[in-house]
Amino acid sequence: MAARGSCPGCGSAALVEDAHYAQQQLVCAACGCVLAEGLLTTTYAEEEHLREVAYSQSTGQKEQLSRCLQRGIRRVQDLCKVLHLPTVFEETAVSYFQRALQHPSFHLVSLEKKELLGGCCVFVTCRQHNWPLTMGTICSLLYAKQELFAGVYLSLQKELGLSVPALSLGDLVKTHLNSFRLFQHAADIPASFVEDKEKMVARTMQIVELASETWLVTGRHPVPIVTAAAFLSWQSLQPAARLTCTFARFCKLAGVDLPAPAHLRLKELLEILLRMASQLAWLRVFNMDKKTVIKHIGDLLQHRIFLLKNAFCLEDEEEPRAVAAGEGSPGSPAAGGAAQEEGCPSEGKRRREGGPRPLLPPCLLNPRKRLRTAAPSASDSAITGDEPISDSEIEQYLRGPEEIRAFRKAKAWL
Repeated sequence: MAARGSCPGCGSAALVEDAHYAQQQLVCAACGCVLAEGLLTTTYAEEEHLREVAYSQSTGQKEQLSRCLQRGIRRVQDLCKVLHLPTVFEETAVSYFQRALQHPSFHLVSLEKKELLGGCCVFVTCRQHNWPLTMGTICSLLYAKQELFAGVYLSLQKELGLSVPALSLGDLVKTHLNSFRLFQHAADIPASFVEDKEKMVARTMQIVELASETWLVTGRHPVPIVTAAAFLSWQSLQPAARLTCTFARFCKLAGVDLPAPAHLRLKELLEILLRMASQLAWLRVFNMDKKTVIKHIGDLLQHRIFLLKNAFCLEDEEEPRAVAAGEGSPGSPAAGGAAQEEGCPSEGKRRREGGPRPLLPPCLLNPRKRLRTAAPSASDSAITGDEPISDSEIEQYLRGPEEIRAFRKAKAWL
């Protein structure tokens, strides 16, 4: 809108009224000179009465934040509300997000990574306050891939120098079981399938600890192990009514996904329980199988340490027996037995009959067969002299002491 008068700087009459944020200004359209400024107001109640307010309360201060920062802060606040986090968590996560966007390492990243940055800040805050939260939960809320989220999380932790404690397996058990629907009566859940939460969590923790002691957790994703342990603990608490329930139906009633390797983890846990059951005197008279052993999980877990030592060749038993065998004479039967059975204190006959075996990871007990490689073609097998030399080939070129002496004599003679 044009106004009367002329610009004192250039003399132009092209004067217009321009609203800079909430402040009216009279500006020369030719040279940009500001001739007059109006009152500074907000867009709230003060704007109606044209009251003069501080700049920090005006719309100008709010619009100083970039759109990316505003969207990120709203995303962080929404995540905290969905997860029902305390207000302190929300404030900490927002402060981490603001620090991250000001860091030069996150200026030129893609928009997708910037959107995941808010979830990473919430994830870090929960871990620092010992609030059980998994990466899969955040990724499901953000519809993000776990590989990309993990990369952004590691970058955030490195660039900001954040100390993030690791989530223990016990906390993961409690968090994962919180989402189960078997702790409250529902129309689609039979009454005999409803279980007390504290009892199920306690027994699941014991089974997960057993899996950790028998190398079933090392190098594996924890969620399938926790799911299989929860299924066994749920069945063992009321076996008469729940043994006929399948693993898939259990997960469907609980409202959780059935991970692909969970069936393998369940099979491995049952094999460990069967070997432990073979060491109990009052269970040897029964023909135990994978169904009936579930009825005695409580007794097996109660004597877990004793049964593991008897069912497997543990390292703490091997050392004293090896020392005792070494004290005898070289021709004594003890020395001969130790020579025949170095890795296990039991005799070879007992091992063949199903006696104790070493407690090793499943990848060593049942190694996977290596895939056969295709036969090389004639062009690939041709030797050019530029091929890299492997360590095994280098060892063939190393000379022994006799070869070194012969080489020195030949060099001196020449």
